[in-house]
Amino acid sequence: MSVLRPTDSSELLIDGKLVPGSGGTFDVVNPATEEVIGRAADATAADMDAAIAAARNAFDTTDWSHDHAFRAKCLRQLRDALAAHTDELRELTVAEVGCPIFLTHGPQLEGPINDLGYFAEIAESYSWTTDLGQAAPMGIKTRRELRAEAIGVVGAITPWNFPHQINFAKIGPALAAGCTVVLKPAPDTPWCAALVGKVIAEETDVPPGVINIVTSTDHALGTQLTTDPRVDLVSFTGSTATGRKVMAAASETLKKVFLELGGKSAFVVLDDADLAGACNMAAFSVLTHAGQGCAITTRLLVSRDQLDEAITLTRNAMAGLRADDPTKPGTICGPVASARQRDRVLGYIDAARADGATIEIGGEAVDRPGFFVEPTLISGVDNSAAIAQEEVFGPVLVILPYDGDDDAIAIANDSPYGLSGAVYGTDEARIDKVVNGIRTGTLGVNGGIWYSADVPFGGYKASGIGREMGVAGFEEYLETKAIAYPA
Repeated sequence: MSVLRPTDSSELLIDGKLVPGSGGTFDVVNPATEEVIGRAADATAADMDAAIAAARNAFDTTDWSHDHAFRAKCLRQLRDALAAHTDELRELTVAEVGCPIFLTHGPQLEGPINDLGYFAEIAESYSWTTDLGQAAPMGIKTRRELRAEAIGVVGAITPWNFPHQINFAKIGPALAAGCTVVLKPAPDTPWCAALVGKVIAEETDVPPGVINIVTSTDHALGTQLTTDPRVDLVSFTGSTATGRKVMAAASETLKKVFLELGGKSAFVVLDDADLAGACNMAAFSVLTHAGQGCAITTRLLVSRDQLDEAITLTRNAMAGLRADDPTKPGTICGPVASARQRDRVLGYIDAARADGATIEIGGEAVDRPGFFVEPTLISGVDNSAAIAQEEVFGPVLVILPYDGDDDAIAIANDSPYGLSGAVYGTDEARIDKVVNGIRTGTLGVNGGIWYSADVPFGGYKASGIGREMGVAGFEEYLETKAIAYPA
């Protein structure tokens, strides 16, 4: 078994080989300390071209897309090999991402690794052929069937906030479906992808070209992947603004696009709920990984007559969850990803303050090395404020009053996004009304967890197109072929 050392300079994976980037290397920075902890390969357009060519060749000239059992075997090999490197991967993930270490036991590492087995099972059990029986169109007796086939070469472009979760949510179903992949991870977290490439190359039977991993500081490589006619599908996770650009660029070659984009999800507390419990959960949720999750609930909706009490309860909960060292087992809120992201979050807070909002707690950078922002609660605004409408991607919660259940639903829906949300209450009929009324892709009720390999994830409106995970996410990577035989 190879050794994965977080201080090593990583390499690209192109056509089954680990190769240096033609552009040299770039620094990898620990967001909790601001220290350079190593270097990653910096790819150029020529490297991306080679990766796309390798993926195209592997799809067109090998049996990868037809051998379902072999694909399942390779996915399980990858799962098991990565699991054997869990301790090394945990160390580098916390160092590179800045995520609290407790999250690596779930969606930041171990969960996504285990999920590869789920997609292996789909590859083996999926009904690749469906018999439609006989018919007589135009009087001609015909036997029909449908075949599900891999769509082809997938370009996967991923962000920095949950790199393993998002990388494997694309790699897993794409490979299970029989596609080949070119993965371009975010330059903020190159190691999380590159060292997976090292494991693929050295410890699995995945054929050359089936998966290629290209790290780079050049964002134009994402555009190259999106516009290249050899790529059949682009799967992008990131901001809504960038998603629009991806969709427009992909339209030139009429390739399929899957987009998992932003969110401004509402946490609705009905007036019969355990207010203290709900406010504690809302604070915990928005501070997890410093609020850097598209599905995190960042708007807390409470009944107007409970607003003052809810502000006090939420402020007290936040006071006990300060931003801290992500390597400490008890840390919930670590740093944000970069100085750029810290300044962006603080800019939103300053703008809200200038517009008359009340900063109930926090609102400043933490005076210590690292890109830390204080847990922040904002009140005194309505839902039209920028802080309530735009995705901040930091440890910032805005609390909003509502007048009755219908108003709560209306406020929750008064957003360009529709990704996730939460509802707390005791009356099942009222809860069901809110669940039915909110237009969003996932909802948690009274602490219920929807995150799982078999649950489709995605959103309404500007939160994206398509679904990731589950059978629905797997089927995003398939085409349907209808075949007719004489009866």
